[in-house]
Amino acid sequence: MVNMADRGRAPEDVLAVLNSRSQDIFRKLVERYLETGSPVASRDLARMLSTGLSPASVRNVMADLEDLGLIAAPHTSAGRLPTQQGLRFFVDAMLEVGAVDEAEKAQIAQQMHAPSGSSGIEELLTEASQLLSGLSHGAGVVIAHKSDLILKHIEFIRLDAERAMVVLVGDDGTVENRVLPLPAGLTASTLTQASNYLAHLAVGRTLAETRKAIQQQREETLHELDELSRKLVEAGLATLADSGTASPPTVIVRGRANLINDTMASEEIHRVRQLFDELESREGLIDLLGDAEKAQGVKIFIGSENKLFSLSGSSVILSPYKDANQKVVGVLGVIGPTRLNYARVVPVVDYTANVISSIMSRKG
Repeated sequence: MVNMADRGRAPEDVLAVLNSRSQDIFRKLVERYLETGSPVASRDLARMLSTGLSPASVRNVMADLEDLGLIAAPHTSAGRLPTQQGLRFFVDAMLEVGAVDEAEKAQIAQQMHAPSGSSGIEELLTEASQLLSGLSHGAGVVIAHKSDLILKHIEFIRLDAERAMVVLVGDDGTVENRVLPLPAGLTASTLTQASNYLAHLAVGRTLAETRKAIQQQREETLHELDELSRKLVEAGLATLADSGTASPPTVIVRGRANLINDTMASEEIHRVRQLFDELESREGLIDLLGDAEKAQGVKIFIGSENKLFSLSGSSVILSPYKDANQKVVGVLGVIGPTRLNYARVVPVVDYTANVISSIMSRKG
C-alpha cells in the first residue's frame, strides 16, 4: 500500500508508483467524475474496466489511491471523488488533449473579426469572452492590461496656489484628470509655458513615450524653461507615470450564470458570487496576469492554486494573447467547476488566444 509520505510527489514520481492497473482505475474514475460530477463507486468502476476485476479488487486499488491523496470520499459509505491534488496529477500527467474540431474552428473564425479603433478591441475581447462561455458552458473571461493612452491633448489647469489639474485627452476620446502639486511661486505665464512644452512633445505619444522624448531632449530644451517650469514638467510627468502604472486591468466576464444551477447549495452559490465580486473589484488580477504570462501556452489553475479562485472551488483555464510586437497584453479563458471537460476546453482556449493574437498582429 502507498503511504502518506508519497503525498506531494511530482507527477512523474506518482506515475512510477502507480502500476498500469492503478493508473487505469484512476483515469476512469476521474473521467467518470468529470462527466457526471458525482462520486464514483467501486462497483461502477468494475463494470467500466475490461480486465474483469471484482469490486473488492477495485476497492483495494482505490484505497491505495486514497492513501496517496489522489481521491477521497465526500462522506461515509460514498463513492470516491478526485481531490484537487488528484485533478492536478490527472491534468499534468494523464490528460490527453486533442485538436479543436473543424466546426468549432469555423465558429471561432466567424465570430472573431479585426477591430476598428480602440473601442473595436474591447468589442473583440467581449466577443471572445462570450464565445468561450458558449463553447465551454462555463464563464468566459478576458483580463487585459489597460492600454497606454495615446495623447491628443494635454494641459495644466490651476486649482489653487498649491495644486493644478492635468487634463489628458486620448485619441480615442478618453478624458482623464489628475491632480499634482505646484511649485511655490508659480505664475500663470509659467504654467502656460510648461503646458505648451508638454503639449508639443506629448501629442501623438503615450505618457511613457513622452517621458522618454523629454529625457532625450533634456540637455537641448530644458534650459529654455525657467526653473519653476522645469520642476512642474518633471513633477507632472512623475505623477502621470506613477498613476499610469497603477491602472487596474480591464476585466470582461460573460456567462457567469452557467456556474450557478438549481442543485447548488447556498454555500456554493455564495462562493461563486464571491468569486465574481473579487473579479469585479480587480483584487488579485495583477498576480493572475503575471502567473498566466509566465506560461508558454495554456495555464490551468485548479481550486485553491490561485488565491483569486481559492474560495469558489472553481478551475480556470487561461492562455495569454499578444499584440503586433509579440508582447503579452492580456489573458483569456474559461472559469468553471473543477470538473471542467479539460480535454475539450484547453485546446479551445489555446486556439482562441492564437486567433486573437493573429488579429492583433495584423492590426499592428
